[in-house]
Amino acid sequence: MKTTMTHIALAATCLAFATPLLADAPKRPECIAPAAPGGGFDLTCKLAQSALVQEKLLKTPMRVTYMPGGVGAVAYNAVVAQRPSDAGTITAFSSGSLLNLAQGKFGRFDESAVKWIAAIGSSYGAIAVRSDSPYKNLKDLVEAIKANPGKVVIGSGGTIGSQDWMQTALIARAAGINPRELRYVAMEGGGELATALLGGHIQVASTDISDSVPHIASGDMRILAVMSEERLPGAVVADIPTAKEQGFDVVWPVIRGFYLGPKVSDEAYAWWKTSFDQLLASEDFATLRTERELYPFAMTGEELDSYVKNQVAEYKRLAQDFGLIQ
Repeated sequence: MKTTMTHIALAATCLAFATPLLADAPKRPECIAPAAPGGGFDLTCKLAQSALVQEKLLKTPMRVTYMPGGVGAVAYNAVVAQRPSDAGTITAFSSGSLLNLAQGKFGRFDESAVKWIAAIGSSYGAIAVRSDSPYKNLKDLVEAIKANPGKVVIGSGGTIGSQDWMQTALIARAAGINPRELRYVAMEGGGELATALLGGHIQVASTDISDSVPHIASGDMRILAVMSEERLPGAVVADIPTAKEQGFDVVWPVIRGFYLGPKVSDEAYAWWKTSFDQLLASEDFATLRTERELYPFAMTGEELDSYVKNQVAEYKRLAQDFGLIQ
């Protein structure tokens, strides 16, 4: 009994010394989704919004605000230049954000300008059409583009060089088509992209499988290919063929996570890291992630920072291959 009490006292003493290293939970937590409502950034913020409250890590609900522009560029610049010390605000990012950073599309700020805090899941690129589209598979689409590249209007989140552009550019290259011949319409995020496709303003959407699930389930949208190594689990997506099995060796994972401003204190950073570490270890969080058709990818702190830096370097090489940067 004496030994047990000693251990409890020692643990309490250690906790007392450790506690000052962590800031208190933010009083007005906010997640910035750097696009219009309805796309992948929105999904990422709302997953954190639900999970952090469910796990009782936040005392007050997190609000989601939208800051569209440049597929993340406006939000990135705003956080770095105007809100660098805002400890209560996390901003969503994706692999597309890192691809744009690799090409210098975020202006004067590079991948070292923020504090990368957590990656909480992954998705995969997808090629989508309306359910009544004449294109039944990827081969149908490729043959139509070869016959008349200017006739097939493809919507993408962002301009040439964006993640969505890169997905179809890789398919085109695998099919022997010059990606520069593709007819693109640039959109601001997955929500706008889905609206344009379902409204008949574009014929094809280069998108993200997670964004598309509600539209697949409703019967409004059909996915020609998902860019994963193997078919994905889940009742809604299990029957969707991969690009690889249709003869196009293209895989494009989409990592989703958050960053903080560059001047956020070490104590506040430690609070967010500890909270996300706890979240990512939770079975309840895994259920929430699955419900949103995201797949496991858990990384925080320095490990995520190293991953981001390596990924940006890899994307720079890919951008050079396509002549997007020197």
